[in-house]
Amino acid sequence: MTPYQILGLGSFIPAKSLSNDDLAKIVDTDDEWIVTRTGIRSRHVLDDSQNTSDMGALAAQQALNNAHISPDQITHVIVSTCSPDHLCPNTACLVSYQLGIKGAMAFDLNAACSGFLYGLEVAGGILANRPDAVVLFVCAEALTRRVNWEDRTTCVLFGDGAAAAVLARSPQGLAQVTEVCCHADGRSPDPLSIGGGTAFHVKNGDPVDENFFIRMEGREVYRNGVRRMTEMCVQILEKTGLTTEDIDVIIPHQANLRIVESVASRLKAPMNKVFVNLDRFGNTSAASVPIALHEAMEAGRIPAGARVLLTAFGGGFTYGSAILQFSAPDAAD
Repeated sequence: MTPYQILGLGSFIPAKSLSNDDLAKIVDTDDEWIVTRTGIRSRHVLDDSQNTSDMGALAAQQALNNAHISPDQITHVIVSTCSPDHLCPNTACLVSYQLGIKGAMAFDLNAACSGFLYGLEVAGGILANRPDAVVLFVCAEALTRRVNWEDRTTCVLFGDGAAAAVLARSPQGLAQVTEVCCHADGRSPDPLSIGGGTAFHVKNGDPVDENFFIRMEGREVYRNGVRRMTEMCVQILEKTGLTTEDIDVIIPHQANLRIVESVASRLKAPMNKVFVNLDRFGNTSAASVPIALHEAMEAGRIPAGARVLLTAFGGGFTYGSAILQFSAPDAAD
């Protein structure tokens, strides 16, 4: 692929935090049960007055500021989400409106938790075709709006949040996207799904049932998640002629600590090389990897010149990986 740059990053996390003890008051669970099975201790919940597009716009504005890019310079807006405001209009148009972006191509993509990796691949194609393009790529999820709060196996897992990146062909930036690999393995019925589309038959006045909410077969998702993320990391390392030793930081999809640890073990990577924030945010689906990427950068966990490996797995099944090369100190000056 033709390398391109991340010029700026941003993220938004809702203020309201829901702890495991808070959840124990509404569903049959407790902190020990959740932590030992997932590693999650809290997650954030979007305010009732906001929607997915609002989070996306706030993260996007931060990314634009970070990149020193004005809204009128944006040529394409992509939003990756599986929890859009509406089936139509798309969330990218709503984000564009909030930011005052006019005339830019705007569309959504849905690759579930692999959304950031899929979006990097799509943006790379746009930038290869139009070298002068400036892409605003947003990942935003409000999954707490679609969890069944009576199902303790799923409601403890998910949180809300958003992150954004400004992408362009540029001689320098925060980091170069050097390679992306994405694949899918379609399943029917999918072991991880959210209802509400045309397969969900409903007429005016009908109540929703459990098929409307997130449903997951945990064991199958766990097994495939570990296998596919490991495969994608091995594939992209082989493709680029690198080894795990050449990677400074690994940022996996933040779904479950057991999955993260298993992937690290299979890659023979020490956990001190792996960035983890799922204990505080839970699974934010498409926003998971870019939120972690932004937080790791802000926390100083990604030194200048670092090589970063990203990987994710989501419903579909979808899965992918990417390698970022962060700028050396002289390149950033």
